[in-house]
Amino acid sequence: MQGICLLGATGSIGQSTLDIIAQHPDKFALINASANESVDKMADICRRFKPQRVVMGSQKARDELAQQCHGLAISFEWGEEALDSIASDSSVDQVMAAIMGFAGLKPTLAGIRAGKRTLLANKESLVTAGKLFMDEVARHDVMLLPIDSEHNAIYQSLPQTVRGAHKQDVSKVILTASGGPFRTWPLDQMASVTPEQACKHPNWSMGQKISIDSASLMNKGLELIEACWLFDITPNQVDVVVHPESIVHSMVSYLDGSVIAQMSNPDMKIPIAYGMSWPSRVETNVPPLNLIDIARLNFESPDLIRFPNLKLAADAWFMGGTAMATLNAANEIAVAAFLNRQIGFLDIARVNEKVLMAADIVVVNDLDDVFEADRYSRHLALDMISRGSFS
Repeated sequence: MQGICLLGATGSIGQSTLDIIAQHPDKFALINASANESVDKMADICRRFKPQRVVMGSQKARDELAQQCHGLAISFEWGEEALDSIASDSSVDQVMAAIMGFAGLKPTLAGIRAGKRTLLANKESLVTAGKLFMDEVARHDVMLLPIDSEHNAIYQSLPQTVRGAHKQDVSKVILTASGGPFRTWPLDQMASVTPEQACKHPNWSMGQKISIDSASLMNKGLELIEACWLFDITPNQVDVVVHPESIVHSMVSYLDGSVIAQMSNPDMKIPIAYGMSWPSRVETNVPPLNLIDIARLNFESPDLIRFPNLKLAADAWFMGGTAMATLNAANEIAVAAFLNRQIGFLDIARVNEKVLMAADIVVVNDLDDVFEADRYSRHLALDMISRGSFS
C-alpha cells in the first residue's frame, strides 16, 4: 500500500490520479491533498477518499471546506507552510506534484527533501530551478518519475538502466507535439483567437493555463527545457515533431538507427498509473490502442514563425541562469492577461520575448535567485501589458 500526497487534487491531473487510486484501493490510499480555492470539488474528494490532511490556498477556503465536511476526521489547513508539511509528512510514500505553475516548486522540493518518491506533473519546477531541483533529487536519492505524457514516454523508451540520454548509445530525443487547435491557421487569423477557442484542445482535456500554453506551443517549449534537465541533454539533442493524432507520445532515437516510441490513446491515466506503480504496471480502464482504426499517423515540423514560443524556450535554455524562470514568469502573466482579454493571442509570445530580453539574467546560486527573478519578471510583464509596450 502506497500513501499518496496529491498536490493539486482538483485539477485534471489530480482527478485522473484519484481515478487510479479509486480503481486500486488495495495498492494506493490518499493520505494528504491540496487545492487552491475549489472548495466544492475538494469537499467531494474529502467525502469520498477521507484523507488525513487537506490544505487550501486561503483561510477562507479552508473554513468553508471545514464547514462543508463537518464531522469528517480530517485536519483542514491552509497556506504555504502547511503545503510543504503535507508533502513531507511521514505517512506519505509518494508525492504527486500537480499544482499548476511556479507555485508548485516549494512543496515539491519539500517532498524531495523528505525523501518521497516524486511524480512530477509540474514542469515549471524544473523549468525555473532545474539544476537546483535535480541537485536536490540526487542529494536525497529520490526516485523522480515524470508524469507529463511526453517525458513519461521518453522514460519508458529508455532502457531501465539508462535514464540520461547523454549515454553513448542514445542519439536524440524526439518530443512530439499535437500542434494545438491552431496548427493549420494562418498568422492573420490567429491574431483574432479568443480564449474560448484556445482552450479547446483537439485531443486532451486540460485546465485553462496548460490549454493556452499548448495552443501557443509554449507548453512544448517548457517541456523541451524539462526534458533537458530530466535526461541530461541540451536542446540540440531534442527534435520537436508535430504529431496531430497524439498517439505517439515521444520517442528515443539510438545511434544504430533504431527509434523506440511509446504509444497509447491520449489519456493521462496511463502515465499517472505508470508513475504510481513503477516498476510494475496496473490497469487503467483506458481502451487499448487500435492501429487499424487509427490508420494513419502524421508528423510535421513545427512552424517557428507562427509559434515563436518554442524558439524562445530554447533561447532561454542557452542563456542559462535565471532566463528560464524569467520566461516562465512572463508567460504566466501573459496567459492570464489573454484569458482576461487584456491582450491578444499572438501578444503572449511578444510579451514573453520582450521580458526575456529586458530582464537581468544572473547565475542561479540558490532558490532566492529564482524567486527574485520570478518576482521581477512578473512585475516587468504586468508593466508592459498595462502600458501596451510589448509590440
